[in-house]
Amino acid sequence: MAQAHRTTSHVRLLAAGSLAALSLGMAMPALAQEAQAQTQADENISESAREIVVTAQFREQRLQDTPLSITAVDAQLLASRNQTDLSQIAQQAPNVTLNAMGGAYGSSLGAAIRGVGQFDFNPAYEPGVGIYVDDVYYATLTGSIFDLLDLERVEVLRGPQGTLTGRNAIGGAIKLFSKKPSDENSGMVEAVYGSRNRVDIRGSANFILAQDLYARISGVYKRQNGYVDQVDYGCANPGNAQGITARPGSGSDCVIDKLGEKGYAGLRGSLRYNPGDNFDIVITGDYTHEERTNAAEVITRADRVGFPFGGFAGRDMSSYNCGRFCTYANFYAPPGGQVTQGYEMPNRLKFDGYGFSANMTIGLNDSLNVQSITAYRNYRQIWGTDDDFTPDLGVVGQGYNDLKFWFFSQELRLNGKIGDKIDFTLGGFYSDQRSVYFTRQDIRYAGLIQFVGNDPVNADSKAVFGTVIARPIDGLTLTGGLRYTEEAKDYTFVRKNYDGTVSTALGALDGVKATFKGDRVDWRVSADYRFSPEVLAYVTVGTGFKGGGVTARPFDAAQALNGSFDPETVTAYEAGLKTDLFDRRLRLNLAGFINDYNDIQLPLITCASLGSNAPCGARQNAGNGRIKGFELEMQASPIEGLDIDASLSHLTGNYKNIDPRVGNAILLTDPIVTPKWKYSFGIQYRADLGSAGSLTPRFDFAHTGKTSAGRIAAGAPIEYFNAYDIGNARLTWRNEAEDLSISMEVQNVFNEYYTPFRFAAVYLFTGTAYSQVGRPREWAVTVQKRF
Repeated sequence: MAQAHRTTSHVRLLAAGSLAALSLGMAMPALAQEAQAQTQADENISESAREIVVTAQFREQRLQDTPLSITAVDAQLLASRNQTDLSQIAQQAPNVTLNAMGGAYGSSLGAAIRGVGQFDFNPAYEPGVGIYVDDVYYATLTGSIFDLLDLERVEVLRGPQGTLTGRNAIGGAIKLFSKKPSDENSGMVEAVYGSRNRVDIRGSANFILAQDLYARISGVYKRQNGYVDQVDYGCANPGNAQGITARPGSGSDCVIDKLGEKGYAGLRGSLRYNPGDNFDIVITGDYTHEERTNAAEVITRADRVGFPFGGFAGRDMSSYNCGRFCTYANFYAPPGGQVTQGYEMPNRLKFDGYGFSANMTIGLNDSLNVQSITAYRNYRQIWGTDDDFTPDLGVVGQGYNDLKFWFFSQELRLNGKIGDKIDFTLGGFYSDQRSVYFTRQDIRYAGLIQFVGNDPVNADSKAVFGTVIARPIDGLTLTGGLRYTEEAKDYTFVRKNYDGTVSTALGALDGVKATFKGDRVDWRVSADYRFSPEVLAYVTVGTGFKGGGVTARPFDAAQALNGSFDPETVTAYEAGLKTDLFDRRLRLNLAGFINDYNDIQLPLITCASLGSNAPCGARQNAGNGRIKGFELEMQASPIEGLDIDASLSHLTGNYKNIDPRVGNAILLTDPIVTPKWKYSFGIQYRADLGSAGSLTPRFDFAHTGKTSAGRIAAGAPIEYFNAYDIGNARLTWRNEAEDLSISMEVQNVFNEYYTPFRFAAVYLFTGTAYSQVGRPREWAVTVQKRF
């Protein structure tokens, strides 16, 4: 759920895009073998009755036996819902917001669960939702719009996971689990063609290389034209009052490009050695390439400004809005200041990333095993921005961005049992993270600020943790967890002129290093009682935190040196009920919660307390609040072949206090979280056609309530994005052997027009703000063959 303060930023944010695919390898103890057998049997029963085994508490457990709020989606349900990337999961997950971010952010994911998360993913800051791929932590929101390639399941853990997944899981955690190599020779190939020349190709293959040695390879290619026209203003409006002329090379329709493209390719390979229950290792490597135009965005605020900062008083911006799927943004800057010749910023992004992991489990005896998870990831992304999003040659705000990143992590776990009554896990975690953010900024709208940055950012984290699960009497389970974390970060600011000399505008920052160090203890206790095979009730109290950091965009050295901040924290109280009723034909899961949300990291309107009288770009622990809500998930199979799933969630939050330094940018009466309501439902019916196979129509509907867009300026009223409803339909034919299927789908059936996010950080200077536009109605045909 979007936080009301998330849009208050002075300069652009960072991003990158990546397919992260790291592999989980676990020995197959008796419980896992039973779970695998159950899963195979479940393939022959209804959608709602099919059981999913999760590993949220470091061990295999049935979803309905786990005292946590979890939305678990397996590969079959992902396919039936047309879901191919991580951001789509939020449509059906209650109180979850996953938003593919806009062009100023590159290819990245803004994520929040139960109102707590992060949308600013500059390396100075930390994510608020922990994202894991095969038990490996993915350390940034940049690069986290994963393609759902060759997955076994997705687990969305709602509520703080401070003891289970550690730092930055203050809102919750999202875990992706890919299919592991297994003892079979099999494969799959899938081709999609659809609207705007959409072409998707997916494939996977599993091989037996030798006794106990298996391999799996999978790949994906996605390409689709954009849906927002980038129009040459001078070409479309000859003789305009601003004197803007047509750009060279504009076609007869004046369209320069189309924003919102897809251009993505990924490859993953895994090797597994599994000689028996006492040893298992999976080694995985992956590579991703993404190249496409920037996000589909249009200008949604273009005022006749009278602000003193930019010197554009009286300039009429209203003519710069050209339509619902159209923009005049030109990504061009004329000569001025240090710029002796006009230039264009790229309206495209390019990303290349790769990673390796090794997941090894050694069984020491029947009740004790050790698991080691080692991982390395590296990526680089280059992208450009036009922050004013107009063709006006006097309102220049351009940025060239080059972000490099690498990450190493090592985790060890000791899993064991004491008799039949106690399970435990002890472990340790270490990570080392490096980023270098090169940027060339041309911010003439704010008084001719032009500089080059090349900022190194270092971060590391260490943790030890433990969880104990005890069953003192039949039906009752008690769980306790503890985790201790140390973290450190330093950010060195480089501010040069274009010729390499110290910046004339921000030179006081050049060479300044901002630092943060801190530690934290998280805990969790819960009790659950199984009243019958059909009903489980639980209560839990636990904590989580989002890591501390440094001010990412200071305007002077004082803001950098004094602008570090501590973690923000949540203490969560939750009660829930999990049921399987009427011979597993109806599943109802209900949870209610209260989150005490403290030390919230908020932007300041004045930096005087930090020793600075410059415009304030700092963030501090400046607020406390409380968030309340409930969630309901339902799956039903009332008759053979008919499957229904639904979710409903409600969320409210209020500030208890706000630091006066925040000023009137955020008020006590403001909501901490939005939207209040989300709901969804899906229905499908599988009609058996005998030797002709089967036919399955499916329809999904998701409603998202109005969402805060924040204030366009301090003291202005809060603005909201309208509520929106998305419907998706799919019709699938499968042959009798179920190794061939043909699907026809329509997404956004009602052709809903909606704007889920906007960039308004430069409004005070330019009078403009621009917003993402959701994808319009699209159709596609999919053919899949299994071998």
